[in-house]
Amino acid sequence: MPKMEKTALQNDSNEAESGAHKPETPEQTQENQSSCLDDHSAASRPEVRSVTDLIETVNEISKLSIAHEIVVNQDFYMEDSVLPPNSLEGRIMETMYKAFWDHLKVQLSNTPADFTGALELLKEVKEILLSLLLPRQNSLRNEIEEALDIDLLKQEAEHGALDVPHLSKYILNLMTLLCAPVRDEAVRKLESITDPVQLLRGIFHVLGLMKMDMVNYTIQSLRPYLKEHSIQYERAKFQELLNKQPNLLDCTTKWLTKTALDLTTPPSSSPDSPSSSSMAHSSPNWAVDNPQLPSSTMVLYQGYLNLLLWDLGSKEFPETLLMDKIRLQDMESQLKQLAILASVLLVARSFSGSALFSSTEFVNKLKRITKALVEEFNSRPEEAMVNVSEQVSQKIHERLKDMGLTALNSEKKASLRGQLRNIAKKENRVRSIIDQRIHLFLKGCLVRGMQESLLDFPVGLIFIKGELTKLGWKFFNLMRHNQQVFSPYYDEILKDIIPPAPAQETEMESI
Repeated sequence: MPKMEKTALQNDSNEAESGAHKPETPEQTQENQSSCLDDHSAASRPEVRSVTDLIETVNEISKLSIAHEIVVNQDFYMEDSVLPPNSLEGRIMETMYKAFWDHLKVQLSNTPADFTGALELLKEVKEILLSLLLPRQNSLRNEIEEALDIDLLKQEAEHGALDVPHLSKYILNLMTLLCAPVRDEAVRKLESITDPVQLLRGIFHVLGLMKMDMVNYTIQSLRPYLKEHSIQYERAKFQELLNKQPNLLDCTTKWLTKTALDLTTPPSSSPDSPSSSSMAHSSPNWAVDNPQLPSSTMVLYQGYLNLLLWDLGSKEFPETLLMDKIRLQDMESQLKQLAILASVLLVARSFSGSALFSSTEFVNKLKRITKALVEEFNSRPEEAMVNVSEQVSQKIHERLKDMGLTALNSEKKASLRGQLRNIAKKENRVRSIIDQRIHLFLKGCLVRGMQESLLDFPVGLIFIKGELTKLGWKFFNLMRHNQQVFSPYYDEILKDIIPPAPAQETEMESI
């Protein structure tokens, strides 16, 4: 196996398992359930015929979620689940493992030694070692088969001739050959263990880590193939779920309908005017006479943008995007922080001029300070911005003095701090404009493509260009993948929402 390093974990697959299918059963207690799947009457709700059906559905969702995660998340990797040490499950497992290893120690301490447990362990070790080999390593495979021939080892054990230390040394040599660099130190530490039971226990533990390394290496190797076939695979799996639960697209339909209504219905304060939410359930011919109908593509793109402003308390999240719900919420949080960061830097520049802000080093220092202080913005916005205002104004004051320029007087310093503190308010003018420009940039990424949008990057966002570009690429790639997978379903839904007309017959285009 090639040497490799393990990447960071970002596995959001639980959200998919929790959102796509929710029969009424006490076994299913996951969070992030989509209430849109629960709002139907008992007559219309598909009945789960057996526990087997439920298990099959959960397994299919799990497969779909893992395949999707591998494709859209470059940092995805598998890892062993670790139970909390103080949990009931953790205590039970710890007790069972201790009992097993204590029993093995007693067996090997007997006179004559009982090798029953040791042979079972060696059999398992052999299977793990063979699973770590690549297809071309035939000679090494034959060597392992011969050296760890379980039938021969049983005969040796029956005659009291089983040499456990020798076998352990051989296994350690193989592990040194096969392990990833990140495991080299762990294998070296095993070589210093003299107690046979502790050594076998250590070998078993490190081999488990090596198995995960091989799984992750396989994931990396298969990623190009999975990307090539993931669209058809995800669509086929989703269709299987849709066949079992015909109302699986209800929330998606509401989402697109409301988006289309918001694009075509002017704001009205009249109490008699129907709201978009109520109109979402009305006839699909609501806009037959509207000459300014949006195209299907524009409705979808606006819908994608709306997901970045989604009410976290709402459970009616589109089913076609449930696997990316947490990912989109994380993007929304990052965008909020970027908007605050850009607002802070724009206000600060207006007080200090271009001399300070022509220095990349100084701008980056202000960015680091602001990013660190706004981490608590969601829970304590006013307090966070007070801290930002104090630190930023102080750094500007010191920098101006160091450059021999006129430092901020008390009046300007108070005014700067006041404007920075006001950024905590949602209605703050600077922050509102930055928010609008960020979302306009992201919409342009979807409509025009990333490359063209970067050539026309908004001037007011220049201080966060690196961060916003990185986030824009993630959003663009995620939505492009979603559109490619689910475009047939979106086409069918939007066909009933937007009346056909020669000027509006725009097919779903590839981003």
